[in-house]
Amino acid sequence: MTLMAIYPKIRDVHPIPYEQNGNPAFLLRDPLQLNGHMLVIPEAIAPLLYIADGTRNTGVLATILNYHYGLQISEKEVADILSIFDDAFLIDNDRSREAHAAALAEYRKAEYRLPASAGGSYPADPAKLHQLIQDFLEHAETEPDIRPVAGILSPHIDFDRGGDTYALVWKRASAALQEADLIIIIGTDHYSGKDGITLTRQHFATPFGVLPTDQDAVNLLANSIGQEQVFSGELFHKTEHSIELPLVWLHHVIGGKEVSILPILCGNLDPEDDWFERFIEALKTISATRKTFTLISGDLAHVGPAFGGDPVSENGRARIHKSDTALLDHLVSGDSEGFLRQIRAIDNANNVCGTFPLYLAMQAFGFTSGDVHGYQQCPADEAMTSIVSIGGIVFR
Repeated sequence: MTLMAIYPKIRDVHPIPYEQNGNPAFLLRDPLQLNGHMLVIPEAIAPLLYIADGTRNTGVLATILNYHYGLQISEKEVADILSIFDDAFLIDNDRSREAHAAALAEYRKAEYRLPASAGGSYPADPAKLHQLIQDFLEHAETEPDIRPVAGILSPHIDFDRGGDTYALVWKRASAALQEADLIIIIGTDHYSGKDGITLTRQHFATPFGVLPTDQDAVNLLANSIGQEQVFSGELFHKTEHSIELPLVWLHHVIGGKEVSILPILCGNLDPEDDWFERFIEALKTISATRKTFTLISGDLAHVGPAFGGDPVSENGRARIHKSDTALLDHLVSGDSEGFLRQIRAIDNANNVCGTFPLYLAMQAFGFTSGDVHGYQQCPADEAMTSIVSIGGIVFR
């Protein structure tokens, strides 16, 4: 295709800071993984990701890069770069839309969703995975809660960093999980770039087997706000880790017990949207007619250079701890509005990724009390200047 005569729009890709041959660069992660690998671009041309928005031709793009960003780049060089993007399906056009449709069809016809993070965030070998989780559980200084437990907040960070907090909250919930026949899991939608709710009808595989998705529950939720709205981003379920990682712990903790799941990806929500209350009522209907357990998958702060911020000092760590503690206090007292208010007051400057899964669950299921089990600040870069904070909660 000739890019010289069109107005190219780069799809929503996620640039990850990187170093190539000693020079600053970015890895471009395609959340849909239409091409199967990541491109590397020099840091200097990263502005192209934002200015190629479908309103400018290659000549204008070259002019902006030259005069506003100090590059010495020709229109032909810009077009050549965009051709590479196009080859990787990173341009929003017919080619990428056809690739998306093909990938979605393949995802839907598969027998189940494959575990995308196995071998990375956790061991792919079932025996090694079982031993890893069991070791964390055995060293967790707590016991299964014998009181009623309605749901939990679980991390979704990799197991090596977050295993201690995973273990505390999952061990506390282990007895209650034996009573449930449907696990409603609400996870953070990290990648879609869209607001709202995304569902899937796919079953979920873990190294321990397959957890079936309850089709009736999915249909009830989808019909409450519209099929097109909830399935338009379904392919993001293929690689999203926020549902996959806690399901591995679920599968381990329940052992051979049969249970079905209801996987929900949650982006930004506005309680004023006309569909919000309908969705809440549909969730209430499901929980009123089934023995449900609510699994909320969310981490807390993401701060530091790895997330586009300044390096985190010891004072910064203390500040994050204080902020996280206040958020957790809101949650365990059932104050969902105070929780959301605190995050919005600073425009979510700490990048709390579990905001809307937690808010949605508390609105739907009316959690009024809970206990915190586990808190960690996990390193997010080699220099130890970026952190991800996580916490576990048992809700009643």
